[in-house]
Amino acid sequence: MRRFKTAVLAAVALSTALSAVPAHAGDGGPPARGGSSVGEGGGPGLAHCTAGACHFDVPPGTYDVRVVLGGETASATSISGETRRSLLPETAAPAGERVTRSFTVNVRTPEGEPTGPDGTPGLDLRIGGSAPALAGIKVTPARHARQIFLVGDSTVCDQPGAPYSGWGQQLPQYLRKGVSVANYADSGESTVTFLGNPRLWATVRPLIRPGDLVLVQLAHNDKTTDEATYRANLEALVAGVRERGGQPVLVTPIVRRWFSPDGTLNNGTALLVNGLGVDHPAVTRSVAAAQDVPLIDLTAKTKALVESLGVEGSKALYLSNEARDNTHTSVRGATAYAGLVRDELVTRHLVPKGKVRVG
Repeated sequence: MRRFKTAVLAAVALSTALSAVPAHAGDGGPPARGGSSVGEGGGPGLAHCTAGACHFDVPPGTYDVRVVLGGETASATSISGETRRSLLPETAAPAGERVTRSFTVNVRTPEGEPTGPDGTPGLDLRIGGSAPALAGIKVTPARHARQIFLVGDSTVCDQPGAPYSGWGQQLPQYLRKGVSVANYADSGESTVTFLGNPRLWATVRPLIRPGDLVLVQLAHNDKTTDEATYRANLEALVAGVRERGGQPVLVTPIVRRWFSPDGTLNNGTALLVNGLGVDHPAVTRSVAAAQDVPLIDLTAKTKALVESLGVEGSKALYLSNEARDNTHTSVRGATAYAGLVRDELVTRHLVPKGKVRVG
C-alpha cells in the first residue's frame, strides 16, 4: 500500500456527543436520529487520520461515511475497514479534481467473525489504491440504513487474515449509501451449529428489523447432517427471519474447485453432496420453492464461472496455489463471487439498482 500525501488530507474534526447517539444494527438499538458527526474539513482533528488509516471513536451501530478523494496529481483510492472489509472500490480522480463518494458501514463487536476476537473498538478505515489521495472525510450515524445480514460459513465470513477472503467481506464495496452489510458468517459453522450457538443465530435474530434482508448460505460444514435435519434447519432460519419482519433469502453454496476428468464440476465434492448423499444445493432450492423464499443459486453461478475459466484459470479464484485449498477463495475469487450476489440482488429486485455500484 502506498502512502498517500498528507498534504491533501483534510483534518478530521471530532464533534461532541457522537458516542452517545444510538445507531441501527450492531447494538440492536433504534435507528439514529439526529446527533453529531465526525467532520470533514480543516481543524485539529487531523490526529484521527494517519498516512494510511483513520480511526473514529464511535459505538457499535451503522454509519454513513462520506469521502472526498483527489489531489494535485491524478489519484486512485480504495477504502477498506474493520476486519478487512472492502468498502469502496478503487476510485479515480483526475489531477486537481475532487470526487465524492459515500457508503454505509456496520460497526459491531466482535468486528469480524462472531466467535472471533473483539477487535478494535470504534470504526477503523484503511486508505489504499494504486495512488491514494484522501481530501476529506465525514462520518455520521445512519438514520435509515437497510441491513443485509449474512448467515454463513468461512466462504462468506470476514476472514481475519490474508490471503483468505469470504464473499461477504467483499460485498460492501458494491453497495451505496443507505445499504449496509452486517456479516455474521462464521468459520466452521453448519446449519446445526449456527442455530445452536448463542453467539450466532440467537444474537443475529433480535437485530433483524422490518425490511432487512437476511442471506443464508450454510452447507459446507453440514457433512454429517441428514436431509430431514438440514431441511428443518433452513426452514427454522426462514421462519425466524419472517417473525422479525425481515426478508429471508436462501443462497446455495459456492462450489468447491474440484474438476472431473471431463473438465466439469459434475461431482459430489464440487457440488456439495455430503457423505450421506444429501444434495445441499438441491435441498436449498426445494426449501426456497416450498417456502416462497427468494433464491440466489450461487452454486450454479460459481460452477459456470469456474468451468469457463478452466482448470488453470480458476486457480486464481481459490487458494489453490497458496494453500492447496480449493474450497476457500482468494480476494479475487471472493470479489467475483460477491459481484454475482450483487447482480442477483438487483435482478430479483431485493435491492434497488440505484443502491448498488456496477462495473
